Amino acid sequence: MSDEMRCPLCGGDCRHGKTTFTVDLGFGVVVIREVPAILCEQCGADWIDDDVSETLETLVMDARQKHAMIEVANYKDLKAS
Repeated sequence: MSDEMRCPLCGGDCRHGKTTFTVDLGFGVVVIREVPAILCEQCGADWIDDDVSETLETLVMDARQKHAMIEVANYKDLKAS
């Protein structure tokens, strides 16, 4: 999606921004803040690129293996490590 794209859900304007990604693992929760995404300014829908998604999947798998009850991180901190 480009900055000029319209939201496929509501037709609103989309822009680059940041979102919060959460996953409920059943035994715990993973929260990742400041995740780069494309955001709809009208309905709030968000889309995450494939490379960002791969990083998020790795963190979720790690939290699942640790059986972490709560895992909270900032995306930029994940990319730095």
